[in-house]
Amino acid sequence: MLLLQIVHQVGYECMAINGKTYQIYLNPIFFGMTGIIAIFRQNLSLSNTLMLVKISLKTFLILFVFSTGFVSAQQQNLTVKDIWGSPLFYQENVHGVRSMKSGEHFTLLEKGDIVQYAYKDFSKVKTLVSGSKLVLEGEEEPLGIEDYDFNETETKILITTETESIYRHSSKAYYYIYDLKTGEITSLSNQELGKQRLAVFSPKNNRVAFVRDNNIFIKDLDTEKEITVTTDGKTNEIINGATDWVYEEEFSFDNGIYWSSDGNKLAYYRFDESRVKEFQMATYGSLYPQQYKFKYPKAGEENSLVSIHVYDFNENLSEAFDLGKETDIYVPRVAWTNNSDVLCVFRMNRLQNKLDLLTANFSADRPHNTAIQTKLIYSEEAKTYIDIHDNIRFLSDGNTFLWTSETDGYNHIYTVEMNSGKSTQVTKGSFDVTEVYGVNEQNKKIYYQAAEESPMERHIYSINIDGTEKQKLTPDRGTHQAQFSGDFSYFIHVHSTANSPLTVSLRRQNGELVKVLKTNEALRGRLAQFNLSEKEFFTIENAEGTPMNAWIIKPPDFNKKKKYPVFMYVYGGPGSNTVSDSWDGHTYMWHQLLAQQGYIVVSVDGRGTGNRGRDYKHSTYLQLGKYETEDQIAAAKYLGGLPYVDKGRIGIMGWSYGGYMSSLCITKGADVFKTAVAVAPVSNWRFYDNIYTERFMRTPQENGDNYDVNSPINHVSKLKGNYFLIHGSADDNVHYQNALEMVNALVAANKQFDMFIYPDRNHGIYGGNTRHHLFSMMLDYILKNL
Repeated sequence: MLLLQIVHQVGYECMAINGKTYQIYLNPIFFGMTGIIAIFRQNLSLSNTLMLVKISLKTFLILFVFSTGFVSAQQQNLTVKDIWGSPLFYQENVHGVRSMKSGEHFTLLEKGDIVQYAYKDFSKVKTLVSGSKLVLEGEEEPLGIEDYDFNETETKILITTETESIYRHSSKAYYYIYDLKTGEITSLSNQELGKQRLAVFSPKNNRVAFVRDNNIFIKDLDTEKEITVTTDGKTNEIINGATDWVYEEEFSFDNGIYWSSDGNKLAYYRFDESRVKEFQMATYGSLYPQQYKFKYPKAGEENSLVSIHVYDFNENLSEAFDLGKETDIYVPRVAWTNNSDVLCVFRMNRLQNKLDLLTANFSADRPHNTAIQTKLIYSEEAKTYIDIHDNIRFLSDGNTFLWTSETDGYNHIYTVEMNSGKSTQVTKGSFDVTEVYGVNEQNKKIYYQAAEESPMERHIYSINIDGTEKQKLTPDRGTHQAQFSGDFSYFIHVHSTANSPLTVSLRRQNGELVKVLKTNEALRGRLAQFNLSEKEFFTIENAEGTPMNAWIIKPPDFNKKKKYPVFMYVYGGPGSNTVSDSWDGHTYMWHQLLAQQGYIVVSVDGRGTGNRGRDYKHSTYLQLGKYETEDQIAAAKYLGGLPYVDKGRIGIMGWSYGGYMSSLCITKGADVFKTAVAVAPVSNWRFYDNIYTERFMRTPQENGDNYDVNSPINHVSKLKGNYFLIHGSADDNVHYQNALEMVNALVAANKQFDMFIYPDRNHGIYGGNTRHHLFSMMLDYILKNL
């Protein structure tokens, strides 16, 4: 800012020359007396030029000091503390936008207040709830709003406080009901009984359903009575209304209660996990470590018995949904149709290559004591596997729903008739639809995101339900995301590129800009102070000649006549991507730090990764690790052949699936890779959960050879380079067992390695100073060993 002011001062002096305005362009790198004269590109007389040079010595010195200081800031190098020990590179976003029922307004949680805004111009309308005033009788401190939901009429708000995480998605908390008309706030349930989970308003009635201690309850807000729906819930045995660990992790949901549209019926999951084997983790921090126990079904092992039930509030009874005779199945989704009596259930076989959509009518008008009949409305089979998604939308005609499927080789949108099962393809082409935002039935348009331009980009589109008049709503290259208002009149648009942080805008449904909300100019300014390199995209061919998408970050002072070490970053899991034209936040800054330390940083999306169609993604089926490793080795060999790469100094790092990959690369690719860092790696798929593993590998009983032949444990004898193994001792996802079994194999093979364990840290290895410590340690290791 001060430099700009100085430039303005000099410019102001120049304006005095014959009443004309002259622009001065200061080059901060070459600033000096010669530079001052050189920048006057106008045709001035000698006398006028001399006038320009008549800057006092004091002014000149100030200019020189600040210009050279500016140079220093421009060339500043990153530190681990800059990235992981400070908020320097956090970016602004618009979080928590919740469309209100009319579609004209939305709410945000701002500094503990629930604030209402207008979509038309993003202007603040009013504060609906002031968090500082939410003080219970007899208390001094306000509750603190951590989350909230409106009832159907938007007259009451369900407020969440004191949230405790359980696993990746799940949590428990205390809930309160706030009446917007009266200002009264009451506790949802007796807090002495413990925290609640998954509380949700009934759509049409003044009720709230919730889960506590693996049982389901309904609070009638009119009578203040609490109704018990289930009573058999028991830790590590029976779960009602929520999911078990493996469903939460691999089907990405933990909610197991669903109100019908009329609010009179509640569908719910019941898990009998009594036969699932238990996993134990020691937790430290006390004199005697404690054992945390939970049910974790590993590959080939028994699953929970899952059933779906419907509780009728008026009848005060529950009835089961008939899932058929086969019990070794998955039920990855449940959804009410537009008919408040008709429930749709997804039924999937254990191999996850056959999916049925079933419906059943739970109308109270049917004769009592008659069996509830199920109907098959859609079925899909694959030679490999079927990915579960949330892209189902039931239309108001009562007979049609939207669906996405990879049946033509790419993930596309279809309409399906419930009565006949007939499907009609809506989107077509050699690209994947990556998300369906919804459908506006008034204008008969579907809004969705797709990787049509490139597997590395995402854009927002609209298309008529009949497949006509497709419109691209986001012209700029990069990655675009959208959150639409309830009536689809507006959407919050989030856009970034690989080298540019988020810009957040408000747009109309046709893509027209209404208002720019966040530009992250402050972050951009901070980034400008560091000596960063552009992330560039290119392709590398694998051993079969298939081009693989890749990016590269070169050192800021890159000289093609020099030889540089290469540091590769890998994930590589099915359907994933690390090569994306989007802002990668702290990971991007970490790679920039390595580039500043003199490393060329590269990431490659090999076979098995996403958004290049079904065949590319499914090519690793039954042999996880084989082709992915071959592709990373091929990429490393290509890089080693470049004239500016030191082929004897190629390293690789990955986390989770990426840790599995880096472990395979340093063993199978021992002649190519000098160093590998493996954070929280799977070391054998036999140790991992069954839903994820069997989806891609089938069971060990069927495909055990491929489990073992692609396990890094069985290749440790090939290790030549430097191997650094890092894990959290309380990792509930990829168990610490994976690291210990890898250690056993390395010791048996008499291979030296390095290892670090973070006590009581989970799969993310974070908390307090943990990330700062972790990345400082990894940087030191890379500098010493690559």
